[in-house]
Amino acid sequence: ASRMPTSPHHSAPLDFGSVRVRLPLAMPGQRIGLLGGSFNPAHEGHVRLSQFALKRLGLSRLWWLVSPGNPLKSHAELAKQAARIAAARRMAADRRIVVTGFEADLPTAYTAATLGFLQRRYPATRFVWLMGADSLASLDRWRHWRTILETMPVAVIDRPGWRLRGLSSKAAARFADRFVPEDCAALLPGMPPPAWTFLTIPLSPHSSTIVRRAGRAKA
Repeated sequence: ASRMPTSPHHSAPLDFGSVRVRLPLAMPGQRIGLLGGSFNPAHEGHVRLSQFALKRLGLSRLWWLVSPGNPLKSHAELAKQAARIAAARRMAADRRIVVTGFEADLPTAYTAATLGFLQRRYPATRFVWLMGADSLASLDRWRHWRTILETMPVAVIDRPGWRLRGLSSKAAARFADRFVPEDCAALLPGMPPPAWTFLTIPLSPHSSTIVRRAGRAKA
């Protein structure tokens, strides 16, 4: 058996086939949100979104999954993962936010595989996958997108200009009968998948693209 650390900010080595994967600690019954992305770079908008989700979904922890790279996006301006993780940890001052880059150690970085892996490793933990409304709008382009919604509950976060496109998307229509009203969002972590909700958050003008451009302008 793997040795489990005493702090959620440390990780324990776990086996995944022939690969050693280091994961944050997750306890049985714990409610943990998962926010994946390139975090290129992490910014105040990520923090605000995370704190909002922690409160609305009744989560005890929220993991930032800093990906090796989005298969659907160009990597031309993508910083090294280690640098993005370090910057994300500096930005995430809230101790409930745990930054991890374990996807780099998995055989595939596709979201469906990541979520399935976590469910197998921590079957008694109540995970919720978080995604933006922009991701919901294009979710049917993701590999095994139906499996994502069938693996764990999903909370969709509003993004400027994406609400209508997200809610009218192919994925939203496919799982319309499993929609959870926003005023019941705190129940989502305990629901069997598929189950999803749409959270209306005070919209933030921050984006990683804008932050990168601002950084270049100052240079």
